[in-house]
Amino acid sequence: MSDFHSYQNPALTTDLVVFGYQGKTLSVLLLNRKSEPFKNGWTLPGAFVGLQETFSEACRRILASKLGLPSIYLEQLYTFDGPQRDPRGRVVSVAYFALVSQGKLNAVAGQMANDVRWFPVNEIPELGFDHRLIFDTALERLRAKIRYQPVGFELLDEKFTMPELQDLYESILGFPIDRRNFRRKLLDVGFVQPTGDKTEGLQHRPADYYTFNKQLHPQHFHLNL
Repeated sequence: MSDFHSYQNPALTTDLVVFGYQGKTLSVLLLNRKSEPFKNGWTLPGAFVGLQETFSEACRRILASKLGLPSIYLEQLYTFDGPQRDPRGRVVSVAYFALVSQGKLNAVAGQMANDVRWFPVNEIPELGFDHRLIFDTALERLRAKIRYQPVGFELLDEKFTMPELQDLYESILGFPIDRRNFRRKLLDVGFVQPTGDKTEGLQHRPADYYTFNKQLHPQHFHLNL
């Protein structure tokens, strides 16, 4: 039987892909590093996981100490284990991603970062480590997920108009959507529900407000766009 102590143990980290939405733009939160490797370069927020710490506890520590953010909902994305992914040695990362409304959060750089900043997903700078791969994986997951789950409720207000929802989908998917087809498909499967309220204003015709049907089971819904 192999001796447990004869194996070299890799270090464990967790990296966060925090997506934000504001002004019809999907963005990702990046951190400018104070120390090597990739000093003064942009990366995803991340940290080594302590011996007595769970991954979720490490995530909350990163949010508080590096980004000045409260605890937010995070979903595990994938494990990245390329042997050469970190120049410091053998490091395995378990990545998470989150969806937030930028207007509801104020990210600030902690003591371990020069700066934190939102970048539109189609304008992100070169990233250190393998963080471009992690980001691309998270964006692909998000684009697949919005087709079968009402993830938009993390990014929009409780009630919204159909054009606002379509703007969100187009910013995530990266291509325009036929307006009438989009509305019909969402209503046919019960993905959204009318609230009975309308927008107010003198310049435009009042628009109906909708809300997400959070009880809709994923197996009952797939949006083919």
